[in-house]
Amino acid sequence: MSKLQKLKSQKSRSRASKRLIHIGNAAFILLFVSIALLYLLHRFTAIRVLQLPIIPIVAFLGGGGLVCWLWAEWVEKRGRKLLVSVVLIGFLGMNAIAFLGAYSMTHFRSSEQWSLASPKPINYKRPSDFGLPYETKYIAIARQQRLETWWIPTANAPSRGTILLFPGNRGSKSQVLLPARVLHNLDYDTLLVDFRGTGGSSGNTTTLGVREGEDVAAAFQWVRQQDARRPIALYGVSMGTAAILRAISTQNIAPDAILLELPYSHLLNSVKRRLRFYNIPTFPAAELIVFWGSIQHKINGFAHNPAIYAKQVRCPTLILQGDRDKWIDRAELKQLEDNLPYSHHYISFPNAGHQLLITVNPKLWRQSVQQFLDGID
Repeated sequence: MSKLQKLKSQKSRSRASKRLIHIGNAAFILLFVSIALLYLLHRFTAIRVLQLPIIPIVAFLGGGGLVCWLWAEWVEKRGRKLLVSVVLIGFLGMNAIAFLGAYSMTHFRSSEQWSLASPKPINYKRPSDFGLPYETKYIAIARQQRLETWWIPTANAPSRGTILLFPGNRGSKSQVLLPARVLHNLDYDTLLVDFRGTGGSSGNTTTLGVREGEDVAAAFQWVRQQDARRPIALYGVSMGTAAILRAISTQNIAPDAILLELPYSHLLNSVKRRLRFYNIPTFPAAELIVFWGSIQHKINGFAHNPAIYAKQVRCPTLILQGDRDKWIDRAELKQLEDNLPYSHHYISFPNAGHQLLITVNPKLWRQSVQQFLDGID
């Protein structure tokens, strides 16, 4: 081959590789724009983004862009450099998405603010809306923060005992008003608690039950200081159950009974189940989300395992669970049950998912709770 022919061939390959690189760049730009647009639609509109074919779109744009880059580098005989670049870009991209995902899951914003954080849970109803008398009480916690609570005394003194109620993730104390009304009618004093970052309490973050365990302990100690009538029981929903179990394990509180509605056993596995539900590969996405959430809040999310905390429980336990709960694995829940060293009861609600069970079957909920509490009086 003559020198002129070689020169023409090199120029031809150079033009081809440039076009491929441009196409690859355009594919990745379109991919990131699409992800941002889908997130905004999911956050601020009623469009059900998660029902769209997100995985095929990501695979087509990301895979197509990657193929174009690899082909271009092969044409230019610089495949090793491209491989390093692709791995680096992929690594940084996955971590950036995981960081933003963890931030969105654990940070709250006011309705007037715009950010990647979720809207701060508010109290959409008050006890007076249910005909319940109440007082708003504040409990001091660390770093000049406080918890807002509602104290609802029984109408028939003396009460049969005191029950503290804790809501689930992204919920406020108004979430547990229906259970509180039933307990009020059963002649129990109740204290409904907003975790830090939610409702009327200070802060704008959640740690999915880690530091919320300190909130449970603070509320329990406050009730003890008020000479509240015993037995003193703790009731929690979902994340509230994790906070209760962590408080017992790490804060050394000793309630007379606990009621766990929709408990989960391992934070990492819980994140994996949510990703799997939306057809998102769990590895390494779940590990990265928990990792960056841990970094952001200076905690160890990988060690946040309510099933392990359960080993320190020294009181009767009632577990309430929906038999169609897509977020809770029955085998993992069985592990939590097996780790409870004291007597416990398990009640399954037919045709119920991960929702407040009193709204699914009020009669079964009242009967189960009343029978359990009668056994500890």
